[in-house]
Amino acid sequence: MSKVSGSTTRKSPGERSFDAQAFLDSAGVSRKVVEFQRREIIFRQGDACEHIFFIQKGGVKVSVLNNFGREAVVGVLGPGEFFGEGCLTGVPLRMASAAAITSTTVLAIEKKEMLRVLHTEHALSDRFISYLLGRNIRLEEDLVDQLFNSSERRLARTLLLLARYGEQGEPQKIIANVSQEMLAEMVGTTRSRVNFFLNKFRKLGFIHYNGGLHVDSSLLSVVLHE
Repeated sequence: MSKVSGSTTRKSPGERSFDAQAFLDSAGVSRKVVEFQRREIIFRQGDACEHIFFIQKGGVKVSVLNNFGREAVVGVLGPGEFFGEGCLTGVPLRMASAAAITSTTVLAIEKKEMLRVLHTEHALSDRFISYLLGRNIRLEEDLVDQLFNSSERRLARTLLLLARYGEQGEPQKIIANVSQEMLAEMVGTTRSRVNFFLNKFRKLGFIHYNGGLHVDSSLLSVVLHE
């Protein structure tokens, strides 16, 4: 198969308990491993919906383009996450674009194959639905965040999410190659404002650079501050 041309708060209990790789293995889903290089397009907005994808390694940027050619990043996904699941609802065309933000390995699963498994493996289907509902809750929280919080708090929350805050006790390295431009698009502000706040966070000890950008859990104080 040729290369075919998924914000938020802590994960919900249903989402945390869903082991996507175990789901794929136990269900015996037929899929193909596809490799993408940094900035390589996985699919474009308007392409036919033919596959659902699962990230094994790397990271994926999901974005939308308006009629004036302006791009908005709606999510940055990492290992263990699905994307392109809109094809399962019968939508014929992609509503967003997806591109690798670093060297990335994904499993490409044909729509018909995924639907077959979801219809025949009811227990697994329930767990997958729970996973998707958790994702939808996070998207709703993103919208509230965008409407009511300052750009500083939105950036702090975005950094905590990218660092997988709440999943492990220690600060985690952010997905590689998430640029200030991309953060600005996700937060809904300018690159200069992102740069200003990153410098502020660094001086306060909330983040540090050591082989990549690391986030300390103390950054949560910015999100919780009224």
